[in-house]
Amino acid sequence: MSRRARPLPPWLAHALRAQRGPVPWSAVVRGALSAGPLLLAAVLAGRATLGVVAAIAAMLAGINDRPGSRRSSVHRIGVPALAGAAGVLGGTYAGDHLGAVPLTLVLTLLGLVAGGLCAIGPVASAAGTQVLVATAVGAGMPLPESAGQRALAFLAGAAWLLALRLALPTPGSLAGDFRFDGERAAVAGVYDAIAGLLDAVGTDHALTRRAALTAALDQAQDALTGPRLRRYASSSAERRLHAQYAAALPLAEAATALAWAGEAVPARAGEGPRRLAAAVRGSTHTGPLPAPSRSAPALRALDDALLHAAEAFDRGKENRNLHARRRTVRDRVRAGLGAGGREYGLRVALCFGAAAGIAQALHHARWYGQHTHWYWLPATAVFLVKPDLGPLVSRVLCRAAGTVLGALVFAGFAAVLPRPEGLVALVAVSGALIPVATRHFAAQTAVVTLLVLALVMVGGEPQASVGRIGETLLACAIVLVAGHLPMPGQRGGGVRSRLTAAADAATAYLTHVLGEAGTQADGDPDAPRAVRWTLRREAYRTLAEARGAVALTAAELPALARHAQGADHVVTTLEQLVDATTACAVHLDDTGRLTPQHTARLTELLDTLAGERHRTGLRVPEAAAVPALAG
Repeated sequence: MSRRARPLPPWLAHALRAQRGPVPWSAVVRGALSAGPLLLAAVLAGRATLGVVAAIAAMLAGINDRPGSRRSSVHRIGVPALAGAAGVLGGTYAGDHLGAVPLTLVLTLLGLVAGGLCAIGPVASAAGTQVLVATAVGAGMPLPESAGQRALAFLAGAAWLLALRLALPTPGSLAGDFRFDGERAAVAGVYDAIAGLLDAVGTDHALTRRAALTAALDQAQDALTGPRLRRYASSSAERRLHAQYAAALPLAEAATALAWAGEAVPARAGEGPRRLAAAVRGSTHTGPLPAPSRSAPALRALDDALLHAAEAFDRGKENRNLHARRRTVRDRVRAGLGAGGREYGLRVALCFGAAAGIAQALHHARWYGQHTHWYWLPATAVFLVKPDLGPLVSRVLCRAAGTVLGALVFAGFAAVLPRPEGLVALVAVSGALIPVATRHFAAQTAVVTLLVLALVMVGGEPQASVGRIGETLLACAIVLVAGHLPMPGQRGGGVRSRLTAAADAATAYLTHVLGEAGTQADGDPDAPRAVRWTLRREAYRTLAEARGAVALTAAELPALARHAQGADHVVTTLEQLVDATTACAVHLDDTGRLTPQHTARLTELLDTLAGERHRTGLRVPEAAAVPALAG
């Protein structure tokens, strides 16, 4: 009898897991044309050190060059680049005018502020990380240029990669308007996800497909929020994309209601969304769409949504009542000042400040020798403390392994490559590898280590592989210790803040749907539905963020994972509540009243959440409020 293999602990399994997918050849080309050519131009002009700064900016911009639309890349790359330029400017002044102790205090305070801002969202997280890294580089990198020249070089490097992102077409997109290929792919992905959910209705895969639909809608919403892609779009192509995205929302709602009911639908139900997806990708008309059976409210809603989509595709008219909810400035500040932002800000300040202080002490210690690259230590600590890169121990292991591998490979190349042309070529190759290496933190670390060590040598400094390994291992130790230290207040603030946001969004959605039946007869019937679709999007989006935060915390070592105990059950219950609310919305549209099955399910879920209220503090309606809300 064979013995079953014991599963790996979550933190180790995460370290061995890599993202999969096709090679992003467009990003690879941009990476090859960014840092390397910039560095070569600077070397030929006799300003190699400015080229090093520009290449660092291009490298950081390349890390933020993720799949998506061109317009959204302006925010995703541009905002962190501006933050980085400000960091270079301020860091250079601080490094030139402050002693070791005042400089360490300033960096610690900056870590506290930037860490809190990182809790706002992905772009803010990238900007907060980049301002800290750039500040450390500006304060510690020995360069002859002034602070202003360094900041301009940093901006030029990031702007060059952003210009490549906006100007170069994606392979296979030249048949249409290639400027919107990312937007078209994202919107088409929504219709494909709807078809996948319809195919899975009544099976065990329905929940997974519904989660995939949520992710596709999130990606499309992000893709359509870049500059000029606004509510009142300026071109016919933009208006058409908005109309196609808006037409997908009632389809997604009907498909979710069918999945909640769990009754199998005709096989031809998914054919219509697939034809719509093909029409989006090819910028063509939909042609005839197969009509599903109209034997149930959700099937009738699906049929009506298909007819509405066909009309929207042909006319390209945008629904002016529909707009994506964007978080206000107050919401953003509240996220940064909340429990999750405070806890992460304190942890970043502790790691960044401790690393800067230790680096400064080593830099001025006579027994330690020359410590030119002291800024490596705080810059490495910033990347290591980021929770969105995986569980703490997992990212520490990946960082250490990637640095050792990258440093050893570079030592071999440095022994044989001609200088500086060989090193410039190595920078270009490393830049091309970054888009592929971002799928695993260890691989990304190895490639970045190659690139950074090459830049150091081009800037006129000696080979520093051993120093790079030592700095990284020291930073790993600092972050590993600081990550497990107790913080003021209750631990797990990031998970609690996500759960609270998800519960608030689910409650707002439920309250609106159960109070909507009496308003649809008055005025424009599409107006309350547009609000409903907006609230539904916000509910599912915050739930996806909460589930990601819970999964990340649960994969930590037991000392940290225990703070997420029971949170997964709460997220699952909230997801079921939003699914049931969606089914209620579709049924109310068709009949104007709820069935006993809908009411009983809502009551059951609210009772379950009420049982968690004393532990989580979540604000959800009482089960007794369901009849009152339903009117």
